Amino acid sequence: MAHGSHGHDDHAHHSHHDHAGQFRRLFWVMLGIAVPVVVFDAAFADLLGYDLPDWPALPWIVSVLGTVMYFWGGSPFLTGGIQELRTRTPGMMLLISLAITVAFLSSLGASVGVLDAHLDFWWELALLIVIMLLGHWLEMRSLAQTTSALDSLSALLPDTAEKVVGDEIQKVTPEELNVGDVVVVRPGGSVPADGEIVDGAASLDESMITGESRPVRREVGDNVVAGTIATDSGIRVEITALGEDTTLAGIQKLVSDAQSSTSRAQRLADIAAAWLFWFALAVAAITATVWLLISDSQTAVARTITVLIIACPHALGLAIPLVVSIATERGAKLGILIKDRLALESMRTIDTVLFDKTGTLTKGEAAVEDIALAGERSADEVLALAAAAESDSEHPIARAITRAAQEKNLDIPPAHGFESEPGVGVRATVESTEVRVGGPHLLDQLNLTAPKQTVKWRDEGATVVGVVQNQEIIGAIKLVDEIRPESREAVKGLHREEIAVSLITGDGEDVARSVSDELSIDRHFAQVRPEDKASKVKELQREGKKVAMVGDGVNDAPALAQADVGIAIGAGTDVAIGSAGVILASSDPRAVISVRQLSRATYRKMKQNLWWAAGYNVIAVPLAAGVLAPIGFTLPMSVGAIVMSASTVIVALNAQLLRKTELRPPSRY
Repeated sequence: MAHGSHGHDDHAHHSHHDHAGQFRRLFWVMLGIAVPVVVFDAAFADLLGYDLPDWPALPWIVSVLGTVMYFWGGSPFLTGGIQELRTRTPGMMLLISLAITVAFLSSLGASVGVLDAHLDFWWELALLIVIMLLGHWLEMRSLAQTTSALDSLSALLPDTAEKVVGDEIQKVTPEELNVGDVVVVRPGGSVPADGEIVDGAASLDESMITGESRPVRREVGDNVVAGTIATDSGIRVEITALGEDTTLAGIQKLVSDAQSSTSRAQRLADIAAAWLFWFALAVAAITATVWLLISDSQTAVARTITVLIIACPHALGLAIPLVVSIATERGAKLGILIKDRLALESMRTIDTVLFDKTGTLTKGEAAVEDIALAGERSADEVLALAAAAESDSEHPIARAITRAAQEKNLDIPPAHGFESEPGVGVRATVESTEVRVGGPHLLDQLNLTAPKQTVKWRDEGATVVGVVQNQEIIGAIKLVDEIRPESREAVKGLHREEIAVSLITGDGEDVARSVSDELSIDRHFAQVRPEDKASKVKELQREGKKVAMVGDGVNDAPALAQADVGIAIGAGTDVAIGSAGVILASSDPRAVISVRQLSRATYRKMKQNLWWAAGYNVIAVPLAAGVLAPIGFTLPMSVGAIVMSASTVIVALNAQLLRKTELRPPSRY
């Protein structure tokens, strides 16, 4: 069901929103409790040099509130730490839990007189918990924002649909629709489910599906996608897909899967976080031992806690997933669906793009390119007669001929008595004469000879149909797979990026060379069977090239899987292509350049975040341990808490800058 289909991922789409709300509420509550803990803490008062009220109960108020903060405010970290212990995957949560637990036990011991009074760290504990909650709130809010594109996709679907029942129109919910139902989409209304136009024509806003900002004209027989908007006129649509079969549901699943997948950089960050845990424990143990030998227990505990706080790999854990989640959202808004994060990371290293010809650089449909004459009729007359004879046919060649005549505004005469002969052609009565249109078998059947230039056309791989009037040939029509107008700009754009462009096709050498020459493509492979395309990708890889394969995802599946990056043309109708890592929702090959731009921008942010997160630990941990103590500098634990959380905030804000990065949608090249 179109509308309801997106509910199956509700938890995935909204869990980040829920967590962000929980951390926000907990942060504000803990901030309210932390204020009296910090203000009335004797150590903090001594630090700033102000006097506290002479209330005997004041230290106990601080202790009770600090204990509440440890168990309530620290609960997310304590729970996470226990989970990491159970799964034997020590990381950020366990390290935070260790730091706040040591601070809590030390402070509690000092408060009840078991430990030295100078080991009271209540205000540092309160500050640490508040700052960690703030960092997690920012993280969850950032991750929640990455699902906004998914939520806005669902919001595109109408709450009601107008179903045609006999002569009446009934209002129903999209969940009540079935395949085969016909619905009315009024001007300004949204299409409730995937379908085919059966009446009317409209310019549809498909920007959320394809990334193309300009409305696209759709007419009878054209497919339309759920969530697209009829901007200028009403249409009737027969429903062809519902629920999880719709394009919108497929896009949501792809984006959701990509955001939850693990990339190479993320695996490195996870490994680094685990190593950092053991590194922090080792440094903390050494710090405690050394300071116990050269100083007192208070200093040793303070230094050890500071090391544990500083070493929390919070920023490292956030560095990669936040960047890739934002990149995934940015891509979705441009009609670039990232199915595999590794493909996104690899795209920046690509030096060769291999395009499949049919349906990728070309439209994958026949178009009239030339007309050869064999009588006294003009080219326009031959085309008009052929269009008249073909007017009742649904064959792709017939549609190409009638479309060419309509585009030239020719006066197509009426025809009747239409007959189709499979494998031969069609016949109809036009202007009281018999007109036949067909391929070589028709001419052989009538013992007729096609004009001489058709021999060259066939050598080039073109489709040639003869036009016969009253048993005499009057001309021939050349039909070719029309090159997309965007293909020239795509090739030029890739060349500007110093990327070699290759073409692969099952067509003959003449066709491959003709398309390559027209588009200034560097290299072509002709007469390649679908099952052999992957071997051509391997051939390029053996030459040391990093290859991105761009195809339609059907015959090209093995080659897409073999390439360093597989990019499938989805055309907004088939986004569930398993062999590609990146799927273009539109058929515009210029989007390949946008994928590369997104990859480079994402990598820059990943690198910046990893350097900041790791570099901060490398510098701050030794300072926290007290390596500069001989020259009189020791990093206070409170400053350590602030610096640690500040690194997390910086990483989160730096990732958000990816939203501001200029990425040109395909239509702007």
